Amino acid sequence: MKKNICVTLGDPNGLGPELACRLFSERAADRAYLMIGPENGLLWHLEKLGLEKFYTVLDDPEEISDAKTGYYLYVPESLYDFELKIGQADPEGGRCAGEALETAMELLNGGIVAGLVTCPLNKAMLQLAGFDFPGHTEFLATRSGVGRENVCMHLGGPRLKVSLVTTHPRFVDIPALITEERILRCIDLTASLVKSLGLENPIAVCGLNPHAGESGRIGTEELEIIEPAIRKAVELGYNVEGPFPGDTIFHFAADGSYSAVLAMYHDQGLAPLKLLHFSEAVNITLGLPFPRTSPDHGTGYDITGTGKATLASFRIAVESAEMMVDALK
Repeated sequence: MKKNICVTLGDPNGLGPELACRLFSERAADRAYLMIGPENGLLWHLEKLGLEKFYTVLDDPEEISDAKTGYYLYVPESLYDFELKIGQADPEGGRCAGEALETAMELLNGGIVAGLVTCPLNKAMLQLAGFDFPGHTEFLATRSGVGRENVCMHLGGPRLKVSLVTTHPRFVDIPALITEERILRCIDLTASLVKSLGLENPIAVCGLNPHAGESGRIGTEELEIIEPAIRKAVELGYNVEGPFPGDTIFHFAADGSYSAVLAMYHDQGLAPLKLLHFSEAVNITLGLPFPRTSPDHGTGYDITGTGKATLASFRIAVESAEMMVDALK
């Protein structure tokens, strides 16, 4: 299998092209990387940063399968007319992000590339451009044919690693989305990840309600859904414990008592993670038929082009994708 990697540039008005220019200009390629998006975003940042062009433009993205080691760019025909608006939220930026993802999925589904790194997009602009998905995770799960219910959103840093039972629903919809089946699926995917990382401590599972429901006094989801799922997981041989209150478990996980935490919803898990690892965490979608990583931050419109953005998270995302792709048989 070719170990080439696709990099979608996300919203060109945001940090994606800048991060690509800064990292790839200084980093020797160890395989062929195909960036997808409009070229004017890259050219703007190259001029701003005083950097030389570091990539070759391909007319056909499938040429990457036979390409030599290096960095390449493919611009979908629909993006030829893109008007750059650096630092601005605009539906055209969402259209670029969506079109790049569509092209990447064709290459991944066709086995032309082996892995994917996604640069940040603006979810609202993606939807305004006609792509009816809450974000990358749901888009990729649907377009790969796996289905949203079979993937798990995971974000990890040096001290804390967090998986999510739910991704980007409205808060009011969360309880209905938490099922035994869904929890077990996320436990299975998270267990596979921590094993691959050589981690041996248990996975901690959060409760949904404050104080993990206090034995049913503040909600019954723990008694009726979460605890039975944990018991079943233990019976199946998984090293998992809980449910724990969300206001305490992350302290113990960050101190090394747990390999990862399975949170019930987005902000429960990602608020503590970003407090510790705001600029150094990586986003991994577990359960896809290919490795997918992303930096754990948004488009950063307010600092795009200023040079203030750290490369740490994007660098880790690229390195993680390489490691995961190289582990493929």
